[in-house]
Order: sequence, then C-alpha cells, then structure tokens
Amino acid sequence: MSSLFLFFPLAITLHNLEEALWLPQWSKYAQKFHAPVNKDKFHFAVIVITLLAYLATCTFMFLPQILVCKYFYFGFLGAMIINAIFPHLVSTIILKKYSPGLITGVFLVIPSNVLIITYSIYNKVISFYKIVLSTIVVGTVLLIMIPILFKLGKKFISYE
Repeated sequence: MSSLFLFFPLAITLHNLEEALWLPQWSKYAQKFHAPVNKDKFHFAVIVITLLAYLATCTFMFLPQILVCKYFYFGFLGAMIINAIFPHLVSTIILKKYSPGLITGVFLVIPSNVLIITYSIYNKVISFYKIVLSTIVVGTVLLIMIPILFKLGKKFISYE
C-alpha cells in the first residue's frame, strides 16, 4: 500500500498549481485580510513548499523507521488539511468570492490526506495523537517559512 502515500504529493502539486495560477491576482481582492501577494514571491514559495512535500514523502517512504521522517510526512498531511479549511474555505465564505485552491483543497487534498491518515492509523503506522502533534509542529514551521520564502522569492525570481 505504499503507493497510497504518493497521493499526497500529487494532491498538493495540483492544489499548489491552482494557487499559483490564480491566487496572486485574487489576493488583490482580499486586501482587508492580508497584503496582495506578488506572483514572483508566491511562485517561489509554492515551488519550495511543493518540493518539501515531495521530500517529506520520499524520506518517509524510503526511511519509515526514522521518526522525524514519519512525523514530517504526517505533519505535512495534517497541515495541508488545515490549509484547505483555513484560509481557502473560510476566506471564500467571508469574502463571498472563490478562493483559489478551494476546489483542489476540498476535493483532492482533504480526501486523499484523510484516506492516508485513516489507513495509517488503522495499520498502526502512526497514532492519532502523534499526527495531531506533528501537524502542529509542521504547520507552525510552514507558517514561519512563508514570509521567509516570499523574501527569497523577491530576490531569486523576476518575471519582468
């Protein structure tokens, strides 16, 4: 069943692609919640986050006995479930305007990640408690990384 674990990078790739295409423009509309996002900075951050998802998946699949690899992978799964709800679903409801990433978040990320988590808990790969703890840690690290990635993106990518 290790192929099940590959649904995560597939789902996050499609989700991040949807965001990359439409979120920078949409962010101008959502100014009351946060500053508009420049596409150069955003694309860089999305690429790095997507690559981290692949890294998390590969390290877990090839090194499942190393706990940090397992916690990194499952924490990422949990963080992306939360990401589909906050900000995508919540901002769509509050702004009454579609938030890019909502469809792939709700119909791809959440179901695939819940399937992986359910399978893994049932087969005693990891406990629910450890998933919750990992989600808090990985989610916090990702939130801290985003402004840093935006600053790096401003330096490294320029479409003009």
